[in-house]
Amino acid sequence: MEIDWKKITIEDRALIEHYYEREQSMSCEFSFANNLLWAPYYEIRFALLHDCLVFLSSANLHSVSYPLGRGDVKGAVEELSARFAEKGLPFRMHLVTPQQYAHLMELFPMRFQIVYDRDAADYVYDAEKLRTLAGKRLHAKRNHINKFQQEHPDWSFERIDGHNVEECMEMAREWGRKNAVNEDWEKSAEFDITFRALRQREELKLEGGLIRAEGRVVAFSLGEPCNRETYVVHIEKAFSDVQGAYTIMNQQFVEQIAAGYRYINREEDTGAEGLRKAKLSYYPDLMVEKGLVTERPDMQI
Repeated sequence: MEIDWKKITIEDRALIEHYYEREQSMSCEFSFANNLLWAPYYEIRFALLHDCLVFLSSANLHSVSYPLGRGDVKGAVEELSARFAEKGLPFRMHLVTPQQYAHLMELFPMRFQIVYDRDAADYVYDAEKLRTLAGKRLHAKRNHINKFQQEHPDWSFERIDGHNVEECMEMAREWGRKNAVNEDWEKSAEFDITFRALRQREELKLEGGLIRAEGRVVAFSLGEPCNRETYVVHIEKAFSDVQGAYTIMNQQFVEQIAAGYRYINREEDTGAEGLRKAKLSYYPDLMVEKGLVTERPDMQI
């Protein structure tokens, strides 16, 4: 029997989040808005197998997520592997965390192997550290904020709502022109998703904030919880020629939007050198590693 893969819709939120709640992962992929927004670009669909939630990505490498939930993971993996074999496709599981791989090895000793992708690892920070920027290592960040506040004494933070969302979209358009987003597929996709996230923020239950200086929006950010202790920042835009705009946006988002959460997941760097340098400059408390799982050549069924 064929697996009934379904497109993700807003109506699927309660079902999908039921399985996320069971998982309690720090990975940025374990958030509803993230999967729905990226679904058209990675051709993401989902199915329930053996009381587990599984995502299929048909783009590039045909692969599935690790089965989520407290159901029969072993049964789900065996069925998925069999279906891939029937279609003549190598069985692959994408974005598998070390904890998931350890569980997989308990279920299937020596059958699978994993290759971790540094570009896909999420940066996770202690929320209090991002809020206070205390300590010698983050002294430069405090200086950036002080400089911004000195140069823009009228600055303000606002939650994104129906009154200011159009200004965020206009700021994003200007940001896109300055950063030539159309020259790179992933940048272009992320740019399109930024607009969808702003337009659908209420139905996606995304929360956002912006920084205003001299009356105009110079930065904004959107995110959502991914477990009881972790808040994930999906989108952050700021004008790089406004010194300190990114820094104060980061700090204010944690203080005003993600208050009460222990950790902040600022997602991966996708291998972009400048983005990696920026994320490392905040000294992450941990990295959420993710890798591609395949069957060992001598163990394939």
